[in-house]
Amino acid sequence: MKYYSRQIDHYLLEWKNDPNHKPLLLRGARQVGKSTAIRNLGKSFRYFVEINFEKDRDAQSFFKGNAKASEIVDMLSINYQTEIIPGETLLFFDEIQACPEAVHALWFFCEDIRQLHVIAAGSLLEFALKDMPTFGVGRISSLFIYPMSFDEFLLATGNAKLLELKSRCNAENPLPEIFHKKLADLFKVFILVGGMPAAVDEYVKTGKIAGCSRIIGDIVQTYSDDFSKYSKLATPTLLRQVLLSAASQIGGKFIFNKVDGSYRTENVKLALQLLVDAGLLIPTTHTAAHGVPLGAETNFKFVKYLLLDSAIALTMLGIDDASNTNIKDILVADNIDLVDKGSITEMVAGLEILKYMNPHSRHSLYYWENLAKGSQSEIDYIIAKRGKIVPIEVKSGIKGSMASLHYFLRQRADNSNLGNAIRCSLENFGRITGGDRDIDIVPLFAMSTIF
Repeated sequence: MKYYSRQIDHYLLEWKNDPNHKPLLLRGARQVGKSTAIRNLGKSFRYFVEINFEKDRDAQSFFKGNAKASEIVDMLSINYQTEIIPGETLLFFDEIQACPEAVHALWFFCEDIRQLHVIAAGSLLEFALKDMPTFGVGRISSLFIYPMSFDEFLLATGNAKLLELKSRCNAENPLPEIFHKKLADLFKVFILVGGMPAAVDEYVKTGKIAGCSRIIGDIVQTYSDDFSKYSKLATPTLLRQVLLSAASQIGGKFIFNKVDGSYRTENVKLALQLLVDAGLLIPTTHTAAHGVPLGAETNFKFVKYLLLDSAIALTMLGIDDASNTNIKDILVADNIDLVDKGSITEMVAGLEILKYMNPHSRHSLYYWENLAKGSQSEIDYIIAKRGKIVPIEVKSGIKGSMASLHYFLRQRADNSNLGNAIRCSLENFGRITGGDRDIDIVPLFAMSTIF
């Protein structure tokens, strides 16, 4: 598969060029592009050694006992017949969760051979790390990676000039209408194709969505096959039911009794946490949003869950067939009204927010809801930007009221921590003035310009 440029490439090169680098963990769900990004980085080194602990179980023996980092390097160099030289070699441990001793060994690489570039990844790495609560403190760095963003999709599909143009636009300098329409159309395609690299590659090669759907179906099956590895405390059937229920509840607070099977709430909670640890679900938690940090005012009784990719969500909901009327309609309509009034659009907006944040940390998503009885006011996302609270309302088309957003702004009119509100829709860049506070209009396909 062809390698497509990713935002993470920049941060990987920064790590490579940092004279004080530590062993690095590249963390993310299965098949989001971790290994391919690392192999691409490997091209910038003189030597590259890749050890997959699931495929090459013999390699695990090098980490047994009390072997020193230098001794491990010598044995790996002999076994893989490649020079392992600090500053010249990238040593890549893939599926490192299959060898806990190798995870522990990262400490010693940091202390004993600091100048050697050691990087690790694994599809179920988070489960291994949770069993080591003090792992890597001060000795290990992490980067987090998600499926491809819309900006990355534009690069992959040969639209670098459009991306460059979009990055220069704002409320005072909106897009020319011809390019606004082209970007809106491409964004609709992106929702259907999703950001999984294999699906994007298929679309680039064929220009057809149908083949992408088959690839996404295979990925969903792979995730399901992994469920038996998650935990002895949650059955694969429970995990599948909870994941499917989360897909059907996109856009709303997760309701436990909607999970088929009459499972106890504590069992569903465990399954949700396991799916979050695996990167398949991303929680969006209620915040009172009076100030920053937003996480200081959370209410964990109110949580929405996003699936990690729009195409995966559509597949799980049975809206993955390119011959389906709904799929054809989305490509010609002036909105994106799939699955209960644009809930997929809201989900994609949240995923885009995550993808453009600094990958050195695992970021949380927040939303706001008026919890007063009888109220229906809700803001899709609340972010912190330069110390200010920024409310973001998402619309699937070019119309829609903003009653909740105006209510939120009125309630915080005297709050010095409040920044300009943002409306994300298929509209062009713009600004709404004259109300409680200015509201910037940012196209859904241009959410990278928020950061």
